[in-house]
Amino acid sequence: MASVHRPAVRVICFDADGRVLLMHWEDPVSGGRLWEPPGGGIDPGETPLQAARRELAEETGLDPAAIGDRYLEVVRDSVWKGTHFVGPEQFFTASFPTARPPVVREGLLPYEQSELLTHAWIASSDLATLPDRLEPPTLPELLAEFRSWS
Repeated sequence: MASVHRPAVRVICFDADGRVLLMHWEDPVSGGRLWEPPGGGIDPGETPLQAARRELAEETGLDPAAIGDRYLEVVRDSVWKGTHFVGPEQFFTASFPTARPPVVREGLLPYEQSELLTHAWIASSDLATLPDRLEPPTLPELLAEFRSWS
C-alpha cells in the first residue's frame, strides 16, 4: 500500500454547549467507517487557513469566518481508499454561538455526497461511545488543548 503525505487541514467546530462537529464517512474501498472533523486537502496556492475556511463552507455550510488563525499541527496516520496517508495536518478551531448550528450538504462534491453517512454534534464525554473509529485517535486530547486556549 502506498504511503503519501497530502497537505490537509481540519476544523474543530465547537457549538455553544461545547459539543464538537464530526463527520461520519464510509470508505468506498474497504467499507470501513470513521468519524472526523470537517476538512480536506489544501489546493495549490491556498494557505492552510484559506483551505480550512473553504473546506468548512463546502462540507458544512457553516460560516467560515468563525475559524480563528491559531492551529495545532497534528501528525495523521490513516488509511483511506486504499492509500496510507501520513504526515502533519493543521487543525484550526471555530466557535459558534448557538447549540447544534444546522449543517448542510449542498457544497459536497458528488463522491463526498455518497461517502458521507451523516454528521453529529458530539459531547466530549460521548466520543468513546461512537460506533466507528475516531480520527485522529488523539481527538479527545486535542479538544482539551483547544479548550485551554480560551
